[in-house]
Amino acid sequence: MGMLGLRSVLFAVVVHIVLLSAAADIKNLKIWPMPLSVSYGHRNLQLSNEFVLRTEGSKYPDASGILKEGFSRLLDVIKVAHVVDANFSYDGSSPVLKGIQVVVLSPSDELQYGVDESYNLTIPEKGNPVFAYLTAKTVYGALHGFQTFSQACHFNLTTRAIEVHQVPWTIVDRPRFSYRGLLIDTSRHYLPLPVILKVIDSMAYAKLNVLHWHIVDTQSFPLEIPSFPKLWNGAYSSSERYTVADASEIVRYAGRRGINVLAELDVPGHAKSWGIGYPSLWPSKNCQEPLDVSSDFTFKLIDGILSDFSKIFKYKFVHLGGDEVDTSCWTLTPRISKWLKQHRFNGTGAYEYFVLRAQKIALSHGYEIINWEETFNNFGNKLSPKTIVHNWLGGGVAQQVTAAGLRCIVSNQDKWYLDHIDTTWQNFYSNEPLTNITKPEQQRLVMGGEVCMWGEHIDGSNIETTIWPRAAAAAERLWTAYDNIAKNPEQAARRLAYFRCLLNQRGVASGPLSGGGRAAPDEPGSCYEQ
Repeated sequence: MGMLGLRSVLFAVVVHIVLLSAAADIKNLKIWPMPLSVSYGHRNLQLSNEFVLRTEGSKYPDASGILKEGFSRLLDVIKVAHVVDANFSYDGSSPVLKGIQVVVLSPSDELQYGVDESYNLTIPEKGNPVFAYLTAKTVYGALHGFQTFSQACHFNLTTRAIEVHQVPWTIVDRPRFSYRGLLIDTSRHYLPLPVILKVIDSMAYAKLNVLHWHIVDTQSFPLEIPSFPKLWNGAYSSSERYTVADASEIVRYAGRRGINVLAELDVPGHAKSWGIGYPSLWPSKNCQEPLDVSSDFTFKLIDGILSDFSKIFKYKFVHLGGDEVDTSCWTLTPRISKWLKQHRFNGTGAYEYFVLRAQKIALSHGYEIINWEETFNNFGNKLSPKTIVHNWLGGGVAQQVTAAGLRCIVSNQDKWYLDHIDTTWQNFYSNEPLTNITKPEQQRLVMGGEVCMWGEHIDGSNIETTIWPRAAAAAERLWTAYDNIAKNPEQAARRLAYFRCLLNQRGVASGPLSGGGRAAPDEPGSCYEQ
């Protein structure tokens, strides 16, 4: 056996031993989501007032400052719950942790689907001086390591200092799925830019990595499109709009936290607001959606939007919707009905034609396509092989999609729709994306999953308490190795309660575990008991 093979065997043995250790002490673990393997002790270290970042030996030059900014945010979140008094006298009862040594093996910080997000974190109890050690293949794995490190830190009210508890730590971690998403909807209610940025911050705490931005819909079109500047006439008001610079800032801000932004342009349905600026997109004044399938201008406009998208949204996927298309406006509008007959289309055939033509436009701009599942249910064998089918109607779809050789994202509404406020965190936690998918080649086609925060009853006032803590329950399902997922959600309740309180301490308005979404505390009591 070569050295490489021997190292692999030793690594597997170590992971197995660590897993056994973690299983014995799981009740005392306060990390969310659960790492791949973890062991910890019973000692404490005090964080130095001059806690530093060291990067000697790292291949990542950090020219853009992503790692340095991540370290700065780490210090901010571990200090945010209390005022750390640097002048308070230190009694010397705990060894001092001087800093964290970070080694990133890849010089690249390109952020795309499938980027390596693994990391190893060790926090020893001894050293001269004592340093934590974090290694990762990419800077984005290192950012996840920072998040885990932050959860091991606590404020000691006696010493008035930050401490790392349960030292020594040894953590080996990587995500189970590469796509771990959260949808926000800015058409049903406008979400101000600071609200969106705060949602992105909270996503990073739970290791979610895709912000699915459902930008426009029937009700409003809030985004500036330079190629067709009248489109955002469909916004609710002149102040409820996003400029190109706003959208670019959302992408930049998310990217520096390891989060991709998936833009959605839902066609041909859900598009009434487009016609406020360009009325010719409506089949008629009295029948205003879906978009006019018979007009070349419709597709010229979609081409212009996607061209503008490609300058802002660098994720390799674009979402083209395709759901809930009622074709009656086409068949009831005389000029479009005539066009349908000329092309030998019924409503269903025209729907297929529209989706496939829009797909070709997206492909021409370098995008791979995500569509809601109705497109697969109606004409799955006609879709581009680069299509990802986004499940939402119910269970069993991922099984059918992967059997057909297409990729899938799971968001079944009975389990992972956050606007269904009667759905409990236990249901979110129990939803398994690979249900009844047993063949490895089909399992690999399930990219991951996404929780959806549809905005009919959501705005800046209540979005956080509706997302959290239930989105965190799904985040562990998507991050954590299947064998490490609690078989009974109640076994994870204590850790999730701790994470929920941690969100509150960081200024994120997470609701209590009891009840469904937007639940209020039942009665006075500790955060950890609600």
